[in-house]
Amino acid sequence: MSPLQAPAPLLLYNARLIDPASGRDGRGGLVAHNGVIAELGESVRPADAPDGARVVDCAGEVVAPGLIDMQAFVGEPGAEHRETIASATLAAAAGGVTTLLSTAATLPPVDDPAVVDFVLRRARDTGRVRVAPMAALTRGREGKEIAEIGLLQQAGAVAFCDGARAVRNALVMRRALTYARDFDALVVHFAQDPDLGVGVMNEGDFAHRLGLSGAPREAEAIMLDRDLRLVALTGARYHSAIVTTTLSLDALRRAKDEGLAVTCGTSINHLTLNENDIGDYRSFLKLRPPLRQEDERMALVRALAEGLIDVIVSDHDPQDVETKRLPFAEAEYGAIGVETMLAAGLRLVHSGDVTLPRLLGAMTSRPAEILALPQGRLQKGAPADIVRFDPDAPFVVDPAKLHSRCKNTPFDGALLQGAVRLTVVGGEVVYED
Repeated sequence: MSPLQAPAPLLLYNARLIDPASGRDGRGGLVAHNGVIAELGESVRPADAPDGARVVDCAGEVVAPGLIDMQAFVGEPGAEHRETIASATLAAAAGGVTTLLSTAATLPPVDDPAVVDFVLRRARDTGRVRVAPMAALTRGREGKEIAEIGLLQQAGAVAFCDGARAVRNALVMRRALTYARDFDALVVHFAQDPDLGVGVMNEGDFAHRLGLSGAPREAEAIMLDRDLRLVALTGARYHSAIVTTTLSLDALRRAKDEGLAVTCGTSINHLTLNENDIGDYRSFLKLRPPLRQEDERMALVRALAEGLIDVIVSDHDPQDVETKRLPFAEAEYGAIGVETMLAAGLRLVHSGDVTLPRLLGAMTSRPAEILALPQGRLQKGAPADIVRFDPDAPFVVDPAKLHSRCKNTPFDGALLQGAVRLTVVGGEVVYED
C-alpha cells in the first residue's frame, strides 16, 4: 500500500471488547476509519459500515488495543544477521504487537540523532508495525559520559537506556538522571551490578548441581536500591527494565509509597518460566537477568496482579545458532519472544493467577501511559492499533514457523493458547491468520 493511500475502513463486530484504560469489557464492535477508531461500542453493527469498508465477524473473540512491547532488539543497524526491522516487525504483527520500543544496543549504538533518524526511516520503509527507538543513556553505552539526551529526544527517541548494561558509576548515573529530568525524559535502566552478577544462571542449589556459576539476586537489588536513592535525589522519571526478585519488588513498593516517579517491568520469560526449566543445559533459557526460583516467579505474578509491576516486555533478543548452540556457560544470553509474548502471558490467565484485562493492561495502556503515547486504548479518536485474538485456541510452538530471523525461543515445542487472528496498525491490516 502506498504511504499516501489511506487504508480502507474496517468494521469489527460481535467481539469481546477489552480496553484496560477505561475498564471496558463487554460485547460490541468498532469502526476504524482514516487511521483512528471512529466508532466503538455495543451498538456497532454491519449496517454501520462506511462505504467500501471491510466487515469482520469476530465470533465472540477478543478485540483489544494492539500490544506495546517496551523492550525488543530489532537488529538494525549492524546486526542484520540476527534480525532486521522487517523481520522483527513481522514477528511483532504475528504476535499482536503494534508498537515496538527498539533497544539502543546496535552497532553503532543509538547514541547520535543520525542513528535515531536511521531507525525511524528504516521502520517507515520496511516495518509493519510502529517502531519507537530508545536511545543510549551514555555515549557508546560505555557508562562514562552521558549522551545528548535533549538532541536525541528531539530526533525522536522515546526513552533512554544502555540496554542490558548497568551504569556502574553512581555519579554518572546521577548526572544522567538530572539531565533527563530537565527534558522530562524517561530513564530505563537494567539494574544488575556488573561485578556481582557475573554468573551464567541464578545462584542456588540448582546451579551447584549443574556445575554452573550463579548470579545472586542481590546483584539486581543492590543496583536498584542505588538507583532509587538517586531518583529521590534528582526527581527524575525512572523505569526499571526487568525486575526478577522479591528484593527488588520490596524496594519498588517502598519507592512508590514514597511518591517517587518510578515504574517497573518484567519479562514474559520471568513470569512464566523458572530456573528448573533450564533442565539439561537448555541454552535458549540462558537469559539476563537469569531465570529465578519458582517462589520468586510466583511473587512476580502476584506483583503483576496487584499492579506493582507496571509492564510486561518480551525482551526479544534474537541470537543465531553459532552463539546459542554451545555449552551453556559459553552460549550467548537472550531469547526471542515478541511473537509469543501474548500467548505465553495467557498461561497466567488460564491458571487463574491474573485476569485478562490486567494482563492486557500491562501490555497496552500502562506502557502507553508511561511513554505518553496516544495508542494502547480503545477509544474514539485513538489510533486504530488493534489486535483480535482467540484466548483459548491451542497451538504448539514450532520455531520454524516463527517469523524472527533467529529461532532461539524458550517455548520450543510448548503448548500455548492464544491465537492472534488479526493485527491492525493505523487502521491497516498488517497481519491476518
